[in-house]
Amino acid sequence: MKRIGFVSTRISGTDGVSLETYKWYQVLERNGYECYFFAGELDTPPDRSLLEPKAHFNTPEILEIYDACFGTSTRKSSLSKRIHELKDFLKSRLYEFCGNFDIDLIIPENALAIPMNIPLGMAITEFMGETGIPAIAHHHDFSWERKRFLINAVQDYLQYAFPPTLESLRHVVINSEASRQLSYRRGISNVIIPNVFDFANPAPDSPNSTSLRNELGFKKDDLFVLQPTRVVPRKWIERAVELVSLLGLSNPRLVVSHEAGDEGDLYAKRVLEHAHRLGVDMIYMGEKVGSSRCFKANNDKKYTIDDVYQSTDLVTYPSGYEGFGNAFVESIYFKRPIVVNRYSIFVEDIEPCGFDVIPFEGFVTKTIGDRVMQFLEPENVRTTADKNYELGEKYFSYEVLENKLLPIIESFR
Repeated sequence: MKRIGFVSTRISGTDGVSLETYKWYQVLERNGYECYFFAGELDTPPDRSLLEPKAHFNTPEILEIYDACFGTSTRKSSLSKRIHELKDFLKSRLYEFCGNFDIDLIIPENALAIPMNIPLGMAITEFMGETGIPAIAHHHDFSWERKRFLINAVQDYLQYAFPPTLESLRHVVINSEASRQLSYRRGISNVIIPNVFDFANPAPDSPNSTSLRNELGFKKDDLFVLQPTRVVPRKWIERAVELVSLLGLSNPRLVVSHEAGDEGDLYAKRVLEHAHRLGVDMIYMGEKVGSSRCFKANNDKKYTIDDVYQSTDLVTYPSGYEGFGNAFVESIYFKRPIVVNRYSIFVEDIEPCGFDVIPFEGFVTKTIGDRVMQFLEPENVRTTADKNYELGEKYFSYEVLENKLLPIIESFR
């Protein structure tokens, strides 16, 4: 069982699913497995990939289906017919993918968790049911965790494929609450594997950090505050803006490293307006930033996320909800001080590890701002950065992933 096929809506860019896919790929490859890729958008090696645009969630046909399925409780028979037609087409492409590359095991990456592409999830489910191929479903977030999916006309499809229950399928989740909910709602046993980073190999110095700061207009003594997330409402970026406004900076600025993602740009405009009222300069630079720790096949961005982190003095992570906290682990890896809202997964799965951070409860105050400035004293930054890195290596390293994932694969033998 040496050839593994990753299946997703997209494996490209700096979203959390793509980044974690890359990490799993690295760990599997160094353990002698060969990895191949199927998705609607790919940055993966072309000779190991099958690109199918209809697997993407933003293809016009899939978007039309999505819009017709959610926010209402019934669907037309013509919609059911179209879903099944697309499901059959995507299933045929999965047969082609696994046949062309002689795949032994597939890893659906979030495609059986969140129903952004319903025909794809159903296609994967039927393909597994018809072939009995071993599979590990890597679930990052479920439909019941997002209010936009609560009212829907496809509850039958959600029960069927998001996620399915099959004898040949193992389930992996990224936090304790998801594990409980999957067991409670579906009676599905699962394994928790957190987001990880390659702590055994520290980041080299970035040659572009100085030029990045200069390009963005930062002077030598200006505080570079980074919000390393997509611009979506659950990230609570308003709190980061408010924090920056409370730090007493001569040049208050907040840099956002990612683009808006799949929820439109209305929220980005709202954050800009809020920042303007508070006198904070917002800098959205997502169109310039790629990942240095992804497949790179189509990486034409001017800077990498490594460059951004190594230009940074302080990271803000004020999210109201996170599936785990990829940006938190990244901040620890790059040895940057971090201000974090105590979202539920952080409280249960990360905080008990003992990291030194500046936490807050839902909103920021001048007291939090004062604590941040004290925390940023050079001696404090050095001490906490080293401690946090050691804890990251212990709890969220590639070796942790290796010790949890490889036994699941071996269980199929």
